[in-house]
Amino acid sequence: MFHRPRVLFICVHNSARSQMCEPLLKHYGGDRFDAQSAGLEPGELNPLAVEVMAELGIDISQNQTKSVFDVWKSGEVFEYVIAVCDAESAEKCPIFPGLTNRLHWPFHDPSKLAGAREQQLQKVR
Repeated sequence: MFHRPRVLFICVHNSARSQMCEPLLKHYGGDRFDAQSAGLEPGELNPLAVEVMAELGIDISQNQTKSVFDVWKSGEVFEYVIAVCDAESAEKCPIFPGLTNRLHWPFHDPSKLAGAREQQLQKVR
């Protein structure tokens, strides 16, 4: 049996960016990674993220949002903790135990997108 690196994606609400990253890594990484996602202030799943993922054949419509602080309190260890939010929000992420590689991959917050629905979908894609 080989080691599967554990990866945690974090954004503010765990409603779009991190919710999209988790299944994308699972889909494209297969069984090579153990991926999860969480948010600083869990909110409601973003319907634009659900729609864009469905276009790729990935159903996240039943996903629940969860708190990064609940994950932290559980004592879970991750090789990679990847913040996919803005730098200011990323600084609020807890420090996880163990030898964790903290990465920051900023993406725009889909909940703050302006414009017509099709424009919003394009930006989420």
